[in-house]
Amino acid sequence: MHFANSHIEVVTDRVQTPSRSNPRVWAIVHRKPAVVIAPMTRDGKILLIRQERVPIRAAIWEFPAGQIDESHEPKQDEIENAALRELREETSHELAADGELISLGYYFSSPGFTDEHGYFFLARPVEPCVDAHARDESESILDCRSFSIDELSRMIAENEIRDANTLSICARMAVRGFLSLKSC
Repeated sequence: MHFANSHIEVVTDRVQTPSRSNPRVWAIVHRKPAVVIAPMTRDGKILLIRQERVPIRAAIWEFPAGQIDESHEPKQDEIENAALRELREETSHELAADGELISLGYYFSSPGFTDEHGYFFLARPVEPCVDAHARDESESILDCRSFSIDELSRMIAENEIRDANTLSICARMAVRGFLSLKSC
């Protein structure tokens, strides 16, 4: 092991694959799985957060997301609870009493060097929390706003939306018929 903290573990493994007879050395970043939530309001708008991202030294618009703290192989209820927690913590919104949390599958963020994967959810409709609390200071969330689907499409087309989580979940929602992205 090269490095480990509560979020990642960097190791070098000797791996043998079906296409190679000789083992090879590969550096791998192990990371806890995450959730990515697409919150939709009753009027069909999408909530995005604007968050400072230190590695890229920029604040960007994105869907709320966060790691699943329980384990590397979480159960479905742990995954859903993490999604609802992140929705509440990052947007000060919650699933409405008549709402639904729709699982949209999962994806690998960058399988060339990490096993990190994220579980996608559409939460609709969402509404402001009655007992909203202050955001976690470690989050660096600057804003939370609702956007129309046309605004979201324009932001994607004009490269205002450029993180893999948000682009990937938008693609998944579009092919599943939950979102219609128009050319701008």
